[in-house]
Amino acid sequence: MFNQIFKCPRAIERHTAAPFLEQRESYLKHYAAQGASPCSLRHVSPFLLAIIDCLDLQPTGEISQSEIEAAADRWISRPNQVCRRKDSSAARTSFITFAKHWLGYLNRLQTDQIRPCPEASLLSQYIDHLEHERGFSPVTIQLSRQRITEFLGRVCYPDRLLRDLTVIDIDQAIAQKTRQDGCSRVSVQSYVYTLRSFFRYAESRGQCASGLAESLVSPHIFQGESLPAGPSWKDVQRLLSESEGDSRAEIRARAALLLFAVYGLRVGEVRKLRLQDLDWERELLIINRSKQQLRTQTYPLQQIVGDAVLRYLREVRPNCQHREVFVSLKAPIKPLSKTAFWQIVNHRLRPLNLSLKHQGPHALRHACASHLLAEGLSLKEIGDHLGHRTSRATAHYAKVDLVGLRQVADFNLGDLV
Repeated sequence: MFNQIFKCPRAIERHTAAPFLEQRESYLKHYAAQGASPCSLRHVSPFLLAIIDCLDLQPTGEISQSEIEAAADRWISRPNQVCRRKDSSAARTSFITFAKHWLGYLNRLQTDQIRPCPEASLLSQYIDHLEHERGFSPVTIQLSRQRITEFLGRVCYPDRLLRDLTVIDIDQAIAQKTRQDGCSRVSVQSYVYTLRSFFRYAESRGQCASGLAESLVSPHIFQGESLPAGPSWKDVQRLLSESEGDSRAEIRARAALLLFAVYGLRVGEVRKLRLQDLDWERELLIINRSKQQLRTQTYPLQQIVGDAVLRYLREVRPNCQHREVFVSLKAPIKPLSKTAFWQIVNHRLRPLNLSLKHQGPHALRHACASHLLAEGLSLKEIGDHLGHRTSRATAHYAKVDLVGLRQVADFNLGDLV
């Protein structure tokens, strides 16, 4: 294996003579099978030797996260280094990342003890209720599961059941969303809505005190507080023009940015976009909507978007077994996460120095809607473009149509009075 990675005889001898030869070769073959280039294999191999040395790795036994971090600290501060790295923070991160990957591959990484969710049986029944009886989308169900699991972890203890909770206990948990978690009133209102639905279900099953659901009070939302907060279309055009680089990351980013801006897609919709959803022969784009089960929507594939996506597919996207359009550029090759898409947008919006509260993909969705409104499209047409189920979801974009509001303000009512 090392004969294929290195050309220098001394390097080959050093790696083949080191401990855990079989385990290191097995991992490197696994890493290569996931799309790692020979350059990447040459990069990770010295880290494996450093991990063995700094962890004083033994043939058996699990290694904890804290032990890996302590070993990384010892490694970057070791004396008599041939070349003192200035980017020791990045080197430490790489050490920890490779150690976790390798030890995880060997089944020797100590997993954190996950506290079981209180009232897990009731929560499972409630999730089934949302899916089969109320027909909620997978995205909504997953969000409800996360919120309720977090809530139960805060208020229920090993010796405390849901039926023991009082209104004060629930109010304190809701207040923590603002004080500790820093959530906005809009987010807390949605959180309370989820809890109210869960307690109604629990009350119908006799699992909690009666009247708790109706006693939950959500924070007041001031008019205009939830106005769409996206960049202007001029700023979007500037964002796209500054993303016309030739690096692999820039080519991929431009394809994703255009999908967000032109079609106003949600993160989950771009993340789930698959190769077969691009109909090149008929020039169509097929989107699987996040908030509607089994619903797809077809768009004409705009030339600027098609060119950007096609360039990404031809020049950048690694050959892999995954069918998702957007995948990582480095091994292990896997579909991009929501966080990765957020970083793609955020790292390119922030240098523009825009006064935006939120600078992620959803800001481009708002910008798309506001642009369509300014172009004269009706709220129904905008809602159809964005995949809204009701007109209420689109109506709040009318609040930011400043040109239209000025026209109303300038309208002469003298002849009508």
